[in-house]
Amino acid sequence: MEVQTKNSADRKSIQAWYWSGATLVFIILIIGGITRLTGSGLSMTDWEPIMGAIPPLSEADWNEAFDQYKLYPEYYQVNSDMTLGEFKVIFFWEYLHRMLGRLLGLVFLIPFGWFLIRKKLDRKQTSRALVLLGIGTLQGLMGWYMVQSGLVDVPAVSHYRLAAHLFIAFVIFGLCVWFALDLSESRNAALKDTGRLFGWGVLLLVLISLQVVYGAFTAGLHAGHVYNTFPTMFGYWMPPELWISEPLWMNFLQNMVTVQWMHRVIGTLIGLVSIWMLVRAFIVKAGTRVMFHTLAVTAAVLFQYLIGVYTLIYHVPVWLGVFHQGAALLLVGVVVSYIHLLGRGKAQILTD
Repeated sequence: MEVQTKNSADRKSIQAWYWSGATLVFIILIIGGITRLTGSGLSMTDWEPIMGAIPPLSEADWNEAFDQYKLYPEYYQVNSDMTLGEFKVIFFWEYLHRMLGRLLGLVFLIPFGWFLIRKKLDRKQTSRALVLLGIGTLQGLMGWYMVQSGLVDVPAVSHYRLAAHLFIAFVIFGLCVWFALDLSESRNAALKDTGRLFGWGVLLLVLISLQVVYGAFTAGLHAGHVYNTFPTMFGYWMPPELWISEPLWMNFLQNMVTVQWMHRVIGTLIGLVSIWMLVRAFIVKAGTRVMFHTLAVTAAVLFQYLIGVYTLIYHVPVWLGVFHQGAALLLVGVVVSYIHLLGRGKAQILTD
């Protein structure tokens, strides 16, 4: 028999659970950005899900951790003059990032178990929770798989694995937001002409998803440190290095100039689509709610575009790089909320 979510209090508790997940993912993303931009991600050279929660507590423990770090390429190729004090700083960011990941797991599992025992989850919510559990487990494994790529010969993580790790984080965040919104009290006010705007919203989310991947490629290849001018790339709209790799398609994956160029092009497309959505909302005389949400989407897109430009021209300072990444996650939340709103409106029109 399917267990039903019986009352508003249960719905609000489950909704708060989803929102807490989205909030923690956002915080972890910020710390992850700091970890990456400060070169801290390879400071912890092993993966111990249980014992790894205990940091070095004595000077002997710190020296042991530092000696372990010295065995890997990042130390003897990049940081051979690093002091123990400097090592403690990079260790702190990676340790904090991992501990927040563990905290997210506990914040998910403990309420999940309680909801199951008290039979507060219906079949739909149970299935959704299991999906999040599966993706969250995959994310933990992907994080370590990513770190491993930087512990071999070249002290830099694979930009493919970095992209996968980042993209999964965005997926978890988006699902948490969607699931939380689904538990909101539905407003019955009709939404005008949501069909076409819904389609444009989905297209925008697809483009943003692709942009997240290229943002990770840009970060992983350090492509943000070349051609630091805007709108042209040192006077070029299409720099001469765009197609130097063979076969041609490899430029889109491994050529830092092409990757940065793609990041610019996709970002511009996202900006144009968001502006068109706002224009269309005016043309069809969308209702106040739809107009407000469309304006919010367009403003969030253009704000993120501006942050990206400044991040580039100032050669990716840590604070701007982190700001850019965090704003991207919030943008996804805004667009997911927009699609959710229009999806409900579309459903209302179809059932009327």
